[in-house]
Amino acid sequence: MINPESLLSFLGASFLIAVAPGPSNAFLMAQTFANGRKAGMQSAFGFALGGVVHTFFAVVGLTAILKASTVAYTTVQYLGAAYLCYLGIMTLKDTFTQPEPDCDEKPHVSTSKKQNVMFQAMMTEVLNPKVALFFIAFIPQFVDPSLSSTTFQLAFFGLLYPLFAFPIDCTYIYFGDKIASYFRDHPQTQIWIDRITGLVFIALAINLLI
Repeated sequence: MINPESLLSFLGASFLIAVAPGPSNAFLMAQTFANGRKAGMQSAFGFALGGVVHTFFAVVGLTAILKASTVAYTTVQYLGAAYLCYLGIMTLKDTFTQPEPDCDEKPHVSTSKKQNVMFQAMMTEVLNPKVALFFIAFIPQFVDPSLSSTTFQLAFFGLLYPLFAFPIDCTYIYFGDKIASYFRDHPQTQIWIDRITGLVFIALAINLLI
C-alpha cells in the first residue's frame, strides 16, 4: 500500500525534475537533432531502462555502496565519462570520414543511426553515479515506514519515476524533431549537427567528472 499524500508529492517533485534541463535531456535532444525522432525515442526508452536498473540497485543495496565507497563511486564515474567520450569521438569521426555532400545529394546520415541508441542511453544512465545517488537520496523520502514493506515502496517509486518521466521525454523529442526537421533537409547543416552532437557527448563526459 502507498500513502496517497506521498504519491502526490512524489509525482509533483518528479515532474519538476523531469522537466528541468539536465544531462539526460541534452543527450536526448542531441540524438533527436542528429538522427531523428526514432533515435530520440530509443534514447528515451534507454533512459527508462536505466531507471529500472538503478531501482534494482537501490533496492538490493548496491547504490549504498557507491555512496559509502569513494573508490566505487570514482570508478563508476570514470567509466561513465569514458563511455560518453567514446560516443562523442566516434560521432565526430563519422562526420570526418564521410565525403562532403553537394547540395543536390541526400542529407548525410550518420553511422550512429546504425548503432543501438537505446543501449547507449541506458549505459549512459547506468554509468552515471549521480543518478544512482539520486535514486537512493530522493526516492526514500516518500517511503512511509508505517505502511507496507519499505522494499516494496522503494521498488514502486523507483519504477514509477522512469514511467512518469518517459512522456515528458517524448515531449522534448517531438518539439526537438520539429525544430531539427529544417536542418536535416540541408546536407551541409546536418554534418555540423552531427559534429555538435559529438561535442555534446564529450561535454557531458566532462560534466560528469566535475
